[in-house]
Amino acid sequence: MKKDLLSICDLSTAEIHALFECAGLIKRYPLQSILNQQSMAMIFEKPSLRTRVTFEIGMVQLGGYAVYLQPVDIKLGERESVADVARNLERWVDIVMARTFRHSTISELAKHAKVPVINALSELEHPCQALADFFTVLEHRKNFDGFKMAFVGDGNNVCNSLMLLSAKLGTNFALACPRRYEPDKSIVAQTKEIMRQNGAQLLITEDIAQALSDADAVYTDVWVSMGQEEETTRRKEIFSKYQLNKEVLKLAKPGALVMHCLPAHRGEEITDDVLDGPQSVVFDQAENRLHVQKAIILKLLNKDDKIKKY
Repeated sequence: MKKDLLSICDLSTAEIHALFECAGLIKRYPLQSILNQQSMAMIFEKPSLRTRVTFEIGMVQLGGYAVYLQPVDIKLGERESVADVARNLERWVDIVMARTFRHSTISELAKHAKVPVINALSELEHPCQALADFFTVLEHRKNFDGFKMAFVGDGNNVCNSLMLLSAKLGTNFALACPRRYEPDKSIVAQTKEIMRQNGAQLLITEDIAQALSDADAVYTDVWVSMGQEEETTRRKEIFSKYQLNKEVLKLAKPGALVMHCLPAHRGEEITDDVLDGPQSVVFDQAENRLHVQKAIILKLLNKDDKIKKY
């Protein structure tokens, strides 16, 4: 039975730890040509640097290849239905990765395709990013015992996936954001339910100091996501108090990791001295997109057990 990765909730805690183990092996032994020319279709409705490069290079390094499909190539739901695109692609490729505006587009692709589908970003979640982020934390902190992540800014798709992954791993999560910019209510409810079972804590507040208290990592993201450009002026004004700078960073634990999914708008949500400072692991996160996504590909193609043979 095929498995998709549309949401962090598609993975069990055991599967998440297995992905991290696989990613660690891949990172130490990168030349793993085990896909035997299997192929990936990469659908993009939004611009991309990290997502396109890491998935395409990842497939090549694993012994497969990828086909890049930009918006003008297929026009999902316009030139032909999402269902028909899915039914075509399943005849040609072994796995599909999609970066779309609407989460419903990803869900429909997965519903109608007989091959695995990966959510490479939708307006609701960004699971690949969150998995790479917590893999990065694991590299720097060795384990998640007593770990707390604080997120400063918009309760967006990245924040949604980070919350859910925190819950799955039993770690604490705090968000400081302006009122009316909280995360998706259904995601918050899912997070609370999972945390209720494992004893982790979720805090959503307007108070930055409260959110960053005892934080082991401080995460931020752009204030204006793709598709929200018409809100730029208003969002910059509302979020101006939520900049991650040196003074704000002092509210967290000494040595707390500084995290950002990139691209960064330097001087807006984060200052140069913090982004480029000694506590920043931002470019480690970017590198780890490659290794974690390789692990995801192998898992969905049922090849992850083979990595240990190399």
